[in-house]
Amino acid sequence: MREFLIALAASIACAAWAGGEPGHDHGGAGPVPNLDGPARLPDGSVFLPKASQRQLVVRTVVVEEGDLPRTAELSGKVVTDPNAGGKVQATVAGRLQAGPKGLPTLGQTVEKGDVLAFVVPSSAPVERSNQAAQLAEIRASQQLAQKRLARLRELSDTVPRKEIDAAESEVSSLSARGSAIGRGLSSREALVAPVSGVIAAARAVAGQVVDARELVFEIVDPGRLNIEAVAFDTELAADVGQASLAIGNARVPLQFIGAAGALREQALPLLFRPQQAAPERLAVGQAVRVFVQTRSTVRGVPLPAASLMRNPSNQTVVWIKSSPETFEPRVVTTEPLDGVNVAVTSGLKAGDRVATRGAALINQVR
Repeated sequence: MREFLIALAASIACAAWAGGEPGHDHGGAGPVPNLDGPARLPDGSVFLPKASQRQLVVRTVVVEEGDLPRTAELSGKVVTDPNAGGKVQATVAGRLQAGPKGLPTLGQTVEKGDVLAFVVPSSAPVERSNQAAQLAEIRASQQLAQKRLARLRELSDTVPRKEIDAAESEVSSLSARGSAIGRGLSSREALVAPVSGVIAAARAVAGQVVDARELVFEIVDPGRLNIEAVAFDTELAADVGQASLAIGNARVPLQFIGAAGALREQALPLLFRPQQAAPERLAVGQAVRVFVQTRSTVRGVPLPAASLMRNPSNQTVVWIKSSPETFEPRVVTTEPLDGVNVAVTSGLKAGDRVATRGAALINQVR
């Protein structure tokens, strides 16, 4: 009986110890995941309710397969049209003076023929002294020639006409020489705008000393700029179809002007001209991407470039809407098309519904 009571007490103590003291419980069950919000499923797809799709402004499109032009993406830059741009340089060394409207600034519009600045020629003191002495000598000779001509005219009845003509010619010659030297001592060179446009470069300050052939101003016409691209495949010049310029999400069609007859750094320069005004102002020297479509074709699906995403393995994927609230990633291979769209050559089939807007937000769901 005693052994039974001891065993009963021990079992009660063990039960009390197993229950734990207040505040030492392990808590309730874990939180239940919210199945009504966006979530990444174990198979890699994304569950996105209709309400979330409206909030994220998700848009899809049904793709169709077809023959697309094979496109080459070229590196290019913006260059000046030689007929719509110009450089203003000083032909003599001297000091700059402001023009009638002051010195032009960057971005200022100028018209052809406007005087932008003056260059006062600089010369050594000895040279200016020699010119001044020569001018004084010429003026003295001119006064003597004028007096001699006056005496000959008074004796016109007895003096041969040829002597009077010679005296008149000498007076005219001395007068022209004096005027030329006088203008050289006090003249200044006017820097005139060769074309109408916008000041793209200004390196002028009042009182600045410039050398001969130094660039002072550069003028460009923003509406008449060219695009120069380089192609390492020289056969591309004979197979150019449509071309376009990609600026952000906009596409500007280009007109092919021609190809150079010589290589530059083992590449063939190609010249293009925009067929319409660019959506944003281009700057000379700006790097751009040029997409040249050839006459050969490739089988693929056209798709906006914004649809392309990267998965954790750094593969290019698009999001396919497999059910009304489920999107699954699909690995694809692409080729350039026109800068705004791409050609998906594998991974998609006709009838797939691809997310074209909001794909980046779907890709971020975890």
